[in-house]
Parts: sequence; C-alpha cells; structure tokens
Amino acid sequence: MLRNYRMSARLLLPVLILLLGACSPAENDYDIILRGGTIYDGLGNEPVVGDIAISGDTIAAIGDLGKFKGKLEYDVRGKAVAPGFINMLSWSTESLIEDGRGMSDILQGVTLEVMGEGFSMGPLNAAMKKEAQARQGDIKYDIPWSTLGEYLDYLVAKGISTNIASYVGATSVRVHEIGFEDREPSPEELGRMQELVRVAMREGAIGVGSSLIYAPASFANTEELIALVQAAADYGGAYISHIRSEGNRLEEGVQELIKISSVTGAPAEIYHLKAAGKQNWDKFDGVLRLIEEAQDAGLAITADMYTYTAGATGLDAAMPLWVQEGGHDKWVEQLRDPQVRARVVKEMQQPTDEWENFFVGAGPENMILLEFRNAKLKPLTGKTLLEVSEARGTSPAETAIDLVIEDDSRVGTAYVLMSEENVRKAVSKSWVSFGSDAAAVANEGQFLLSNPHPRAYGNFARVLGKYSRDEGIVPLKDAIRRMTSLPAHNTGIRQRGQLTAGYFADVVVFDPARITDHSTFEDPHHYASGMEHVFVNGVQVLKSGEHSGALPGRVVRGPGWTGWPENSDKDVL
Repeated sequence: MLRNYRMSARLLLPVLILLLGACSPAENDYDIILRGGTIYDGLGNEPVVGDIAISGDTIAAIGDLGKFKGKLEYDVRGKAVAPGFINMLSWSTESLIEDGRGMSDILQGVTLEVMGEGFSMGPLNAAMKKEAQARQGDIKYDIPWSTLGEYLDYLVAKGISTNIASYVGATSVRVHEIGFEDREPSPEELGRMQELVRVAMREGAIGVGSSLIYAPASFANTEELIALVQAAADYGGAYISHIRSEGNRLEEGVQELIKISSVTGAPAEIYHLKAAGKQNWDKFDGVLRLIEEAQDAGLAITADMYTYTAGATGLDAAMPLWVQEGGHDKWVEQLRDPQVRARVVKEMQQPTDEWENFFVGAGPENMILLEFRNAKLKPLTGKTLLEVSEARGTSPAETAIDLVIEDDSRVGTAYVLMSEENVRKAVSKSWVSFGSDAAAVANEGQFLLSNPHPRAYGNFARVLGKYSRDEGIVPLKDAIRRMTSLPAHNTGIRQRGQLTAGYFADVVVFDPARITDHSTFEDPHHYASGMEHVFVNGVQVLKSGEHSGALPGRVVRGPGWTGWPENSDKDVL
C-alpha cells in the first residue's frame, strides 16, 4: 500500500448487510443484477463471491440478492467482477473523435480515459487551431472548441463509450502565450498562463500535465512549472509529468518533480516510470528509493507505467532541441539547410546529458517506424530505421532527417529502451498505476493506416494476464486496485474506482484465466481477449465480448469545477 495513502472513512468499502426479509422482491427490482461473481472491490481486499445490483447509473447493492430480481441478469459465476479500469495516460484525444466506441480500451475494461500529457485539447488560440488542423494525420476533424472544458463537452455530445477526464497541458498554456520560442515568459505572460490554468481548473481539469523532454515544453524552467502547478493546487489540482529526463539525468528529473510537489503542496505523479537506455538501467533501484523516501517524508508522489520495454513517440526525440525551436515548420525548414543538417547528424550520434537522445539510447536497429502521413511512405510502416537506411543507402541519422522532411511530420516511432527486469520491478510497486500512453483504437477503418504501439491494444490485459496470472508478480486483487481506486485517489476523482453502493456503476466482468493481450509490433491490430461485460454509468457497453453500440461516457471533472452542486459527491452534471 502506498506510504501515507489513507483512505477516508467515506472511501472504505462498507460491509453491506441486506435485510432481505424486510421488503418484497416486487418492490426492489433493479435494472441489472450480476449474480455469483468473484467481487474485487478495487481497494485490494480479498475478493468475495456475491451479487451486484445496478439501478440507473449507480451501484445499488452488493451482497446476497437471491430474493431480488433484475430487469437484466447475468450469471457471472467463476468470473472476476471489478470496478472499471482507469487509463492514467490516454492519447484518445483524436481517436474518440473518429470512433467514440474506444474499442481497444473497452475490450480491456477501461471505463475512464485520463488525458493531458503536456499538450491538452485546450486552451487553444487561433494560431494553435490553425497549426493543429495542419498537422492532423490519418484522422481529420474540425476544431469548434477553444477551451479544454469545451473540448470535453464536445466529445461527450458527439458520443463516447468511456468517461473522460483531463489535465491541462503546461505546453499548451505556454504555446498559447509565447509560442515555440526558447525563452522565459515575462511576468505578464506568466500571469496570463496561470489564469489559463485557473480557467481550465474551474471547467473541471484535474491538474497540470507536462512533457518536458520535448520542445517547446523543455524550454520551461522549474520556476515556471511551479507557478502553473500552484495555480492548479489552489483549486485542489495535482501535477503529473513526463519528467525532464528518463535517461542520463533520470535522478535529476525525479528530483525536479519532487521539488514542484514540495513547494506547491500538489500531489505529483511521474508518467510512464522507466529508466531509458541501457546505460541507465542500473539507476532504476535508486530512483525507486528516491520516490519512496519522498513518500516517507509526507509527499504524495506516485507513478504510472505501461508494461513494455519499448516506448513510442516521434523522431523529434532523436534530434536536438535547438533545431526544433520555432515549431514544426521551422524545424523542417532548418533540416533542409545543409549546414544545420550536418550539425544535427553529428549531435544525433553523440551521447549527451543536454537533451534526451533516443537515437543513441535505442540505436537505429531498435527504432520501429509506426506512423506516416505521406501515403508514399506508409509501406515503411513496421520497419526499423536501420532497415530503411540500408535500403536507401544513407546513414540512419540522415535517413531520420529525410523521413521527417518527406513526411512533413515527427514520424511516429517506437524505441526499445527499457529492460524487462525494470518493468517487473515497477509492476511490483504498490504505488504504481497504469496508463497505455496510446489512443483507444479499432482494428478497422482509418486506424489501419498506421501501426500503433501494442500497448494500445494490450496494456491492461497484459497486467492481468502476463504479470499477475502467469508470472505472479502482482496479486490480482492488487493489480485491480492499482487500475481503479489508486488512480481515482491520486487524481481526486470522486465516486469511481470502487465497487461500493452509491458509486457510479462503472463495472467490468472478465475471465481471469483467459484475459490476454495479443498485439505485437509485427502485427499490432489485435484486441485483447477475456473481457466479457463492461458497464459505464450503468449502461452496458460490452456484452459477451461484443460492443453494444452504447455511448454513455461522461466528463469526469476535477475538484475546482464551478458546477459542483452543494454537498454533492457526484463528479458529473
């Protein structure tokens, strides 16, 4: 259990004693009853066999409901019944616009997508909207919103199967006021950036998210981040970060996050905890100690992870930050300059502590090309950078530069950077939750035009199958806790993450013996298996492994939302 992690009495699962003889069944019909399942409460307690009743959007009762009837009933004996899973790092921002079903996540039991790693879908000014429209890939869409709250409402109005929540992106706030320049904001600009955070918090954001290895996020210093996080903390918000380094300066990156939490009082979480690059693998134990020492000192420091040894980002992570100042178009323009190109090629091949050099960290043989905009380049999908460079007769560094220019994009790329031993160590930590760092995709339509990282289809099933059932690294009851009540607690989300009477009915039913991921880099578009039923806000979204077509997802709002009814624990309108 997370050090200093203390649930209030309100959050503890009550022992529900049903006085069945006091009422007649006709007076107590429920909408849905799940009968005889093995109930995992989400808090890590030992599972119990029993029934769960749902009425409307709410868990109505838990216990022996033998004398009661449901309008719809399922015999789920031998199956695990758990709260819906929370995806702590979702990039479903665009995929849910294309297909609101969220197939790859629903089929793993995800009922809440948490967005906002550095870039969020608001706030947007006119220039940012124009840039976003120009940089769209396989998924095309209009942008009628400007604020983060407007985007979240837009998505729900369009229709989605999962619930959604979001941090406001520190990068988005910075670009909104000062663009892509490498400089500190003026006091006036910083004041406006803080006000943008406050507006987002009042609209329901759950805190501030940063992504500090990328330009222009990397141009923000610690003091700027403290100012933004403090604005969120004043509304009860949290801080979450892709820290400034996951490689050569990993310890310093963790220390910066701990400092921001200490100064602001905001809980802080590390996105996708890892030690990137073989030369850094031996730092991981020290980083775990560093985090736990901060916890022992009373700070609420946590982390999330995906369960793979490869990450996925763009070829921008293989190039120095200075060449990316000014935004995408300026970056591509500079790469066309022979003198700049020569300098970039040289720096790409040199180990450095000045920026996060994934080209050196992974090596071109471990860089898998996943996503192109240019139809002529799409046949290269799934190949390594080394394979493409050998076929073209150019060096890997030059080939990476050429691909960025030809595709006019950052070129989605997977980097094999981590050790399986360290992945297992992180999986074993009770304070680590899980996030896919991917979109919720489908194995059809536009989604087949590019290759996702397998984590899009398998991250949560992989925890339950490979790491819990097959390898025994984490007990199933704790794996479920870390997908449910732990992330709900860390984000301040109310009334979700537990099977408790009165909570929202986000409920999943799966077969622990069958839950398995099937997606690979070579053949990624395969759904996980073993998830049988999924209910979101009491509505059945997955029935016997098939999507029902229902789109009951809602916005889950943070503590600063101005629409909270007095004395209400509900987290939606």
